[in-house]
Amino acid sequence: MTTLPERRILLVSHARRRDAQELAAAVATRLLSAGIAVCAPAGDLAGTPLGSVSGVGAVDDAHPDLGCELVVVLGGDGTILRGAELSRGSGVPLLGVNLGHVGFLAEVERHDLDRTVEQICARDYTVEERTTLQVRAWEDGRLVFDSWALNEVSVEKASRERMVELTVEIDGRPLSTWGCDGVVLATPTGSTAYAFSAGGPVVWPDVEALLVVPISAHALFARPLVVGPTSHLAVELLARAEGSAVVCCDGRRVVDVGPGARVQAERSDLPVRLARLSQTVFTDRLVDKFDLQVHGWRGATARRQQSSGGPAT
Repeated sequence: MTTLPERRILLVSHARRRDAQELAAAVATRLLSAGIAVCAPAGDLAGTPLGSVSGVGAVDDAHPDLGCELVVVLGGDGTILRGAELSRGSGVPLLGVNLGHVGFLAEVERHDLDRTVEQICARDYTVEERTTLQVRAWEDGRLVFDSWALNEVSVEKASRERMVELTVEIDGRPLSTWGCDGVVLATPTGSTAYAFSAGGPVVWPDVEALLVVPISAHALFARPLVVGPTSHLAVELLARAEGSAVVCCDGRRVVDVGPGARVQAERSDLPVRLARLSQTVFTDRLVDKFDLQVHGWRGATARRQQSSGGPAT
């Protein structure tokens, strides 16, 4: 008799939010009752409601997803980015349940949690891949930072009282030098995050592209740019400039660099895989997350009635 491999789910939740921990405990209980093994990073279990659920295993934060079929994250975008960090390179898809405010990376909201658990048990989900960035920073010819980003890497001034002077390079050629607060290099997924706040365009997730968005640049040519997905991007801090800059990936991985430093970004070979429970159109996601007003839209039904000579209601 052939024994089927054990199904296993990794739960990641906001370690300092009681409601997130209580919901994680409820999800774990339901999954366990369905015969699905549940584990969580050890730091999420100590003294928490999730840790009190019998049968939940602790895993090493360095290798938390081994043998898991899905990483389920309960929290806001920051917690989901943590889940992406933990599952980096494993190929295990990530399913976000939004407990925050906007929650653009989340697939479902808190009120859909019961249905979500049912779909997980039934393996009723699809998987899509999202572009990530490989990011490296160099100083005096030395590699000082080697990281990655799902949303964006930002290069920003370290001192509030002074601008940073930098040159943006695309595909090995200089584009422009700016005195600015910084620059954001983003993926389409990150176009609704920091790049959006800095004035960049919203890019649909299935568009293969990278974004360059200056932050408060003092220059005539300082528009957001959309470049090809294979473009090699670089930001050089002018050697003559005073002060340092901060390089930050997804608001989580940070390094300080000085004048003359070079930051490079390109599409990574390791995408993040997101689990999808429905085929919601991205337009509807924008309307929902940003609370956009669409009153008065009559849509295709009204147009079909007009073309057939029927009443338009």
